[in-house]
Amino acid sequence: MSKERLKRKKLRNKLFIKNRLIILNEDTFEEIFSLKLNLMNVFIVASVGAILLISITTFIIAFTPLREFIPGYSSSKLKRNATELALKSDSLTLALKKNEAYILAIQKVLNGKLEYAKFNKDSILVSSEEPMPKVKLSASDEELELRDQVAMEEKKSLLKSPEKKK
Repeated sequence: MSKERLKRKKLRNKLFIKNRLIILNEDTFEEIFSLKLNLMNVFIVASVGAILLISITTFIIAFTPLREFIPGYSSSKLKRNATELALKSDSLTLALKKNEAYILAIQKVLNGKLEYAKFNKDSILVSSEEPMPKVKLSASDEELELRDQVAMEEKKSLLKSPEKKK
């Protein structure tokens, strides 16, 4: 026989030789527990126990709120809040577009640029669905002059008001 065969035979004998596990009371040497086992049974029980322990731990982490403590996982409450906020921001964006369309329509009326032939009852809502052009919001020269005049009048009125109190 070759050396490899002898090693396999020795290993098989070691794995299947019956051993006895005895637990004794140290003071009285009374036998409390006795069990006959071999190394193969111990190996199988240990392997099955490890597999069960790993699967139970994985189940607990995957399907309970404990997963929130693992870095990289977000809480379900946070996900729910993010979804609600996304829906609210979408509705606010739509409302903002409608308001901007309404303001542009009012500006057209005030500036006299309204075309009556094209005026429609639902024109404000229709125009809110179209992409809005960017409006130049800087003040014109006329507005700046008016602001200066109002500021000068306010200064004059403030200077006159303390004189009346004396």
